[in-house]
Amino acid sequence: MTDPLFAPVELSAPDIAPYRRGNTGIDHVTSLPAGEPGPHVVLNALVHGNELCGAIALDALLRMGLRPKRGRLSLVFANTAAYACFDRQNPYASRYVDEDFNRLWSPEHLDGRRDSVELRRARALRPVYETADLLLDLHSMTADTAPLTLCGQTTRGRDLALGLRHPAWVVADGGHAGGRRLIDYGGFAEPEGARTAILVECGQHWRAETAVVALESCLRLLIGLEMIDPPANGPKLRPRTEPQRVVEVTDAVTAAGERFRFTAPFVGMEVIGRAGTVIGWDDGRAIQTPYDDCVLIMPARRVKAGQTAVRLGRIIG
Repeated sequence: MTDPLFAPVELSAPDIAPYRRGNTGIDHVTSLPAGEPGPHVVLNALVHGNELCGAIALDALLRMGLRPKRGRLSLVFANTAAYACFDRQNPYASRYVDEDFNRLWSPEHLDGRRDSVELRRARALRPVYETADLLLDLHSMTADTAPLTLCGQTTRGRDLALGLRHPAWVVADGGHAGGRRLIDYGGFAEPEGARTAILVECGQHWRAETAVVALESCLRLLIGLEMIDPPANGPKLRPRTEPQRVVEVTDAVTAAGERFRFTAPFVGMEVIGRAGTVIGWDDGRAIQTPYDDCVLIMPARRVKAGQTAVRLGRIIG
């Protein structure tokens, strides 16, 4: 298997400059209202500046001249400052400028006095997200892992992910120790309520298939909500026959030191059959699976102290 840290970049970063002015007064945000009432759906790309698939999907939708039949559809290119730094020769360097945009979504950060490129952009986009009824956040992964949907911990998030019928893996989790994600912000994560957000990890960062999954995810959501008809002359949804499986995260392994290492080159979604299997070492401490048939979710390739090394989950459906 090709080492994903040195995998070829099969995707091309689209030019998003034509979308800078948008129509909302916020750079790189375009909002399309319909005449009929319905939900406000936000399609969100570029939370990380080197994850190209979401930008490719939104660019394709805008080029198609997509218009909703009901409700409102907003398309957001999020961390555009990081994206502007993308370099095919050093593609990991543009994940963010100052800090991870996807760890800032708590009042502590958004209402605090601290400043960064990502915080300024998060504060500018906050009104868009706060008016969303449904949010689809498009991401990709370092490892060549099968696509998966992170649905948070609400039943409605899980139902929305299952309603898309793809990706096959649906992961119910509570986020990261390092900070709150956008899909965990405010009403999206409240146990009661209707506002819902999911995050689709569309595949390995640079694979051509990853962009296909991103665009299909957008179309599946909008068609399922009856906001658009299947495109007559556009991309077709491919039949997906694999059954969906729900994994509930039970543990998040946070690295205590800088010498964390795995016992094998895990890529994610491996099912480890026996409880007590050693999957890694953290400064000499063995990291073991807590139960039989434990699923390894998104193991980090570059593990730093204080960051999530891997999440562990149990298949529940």
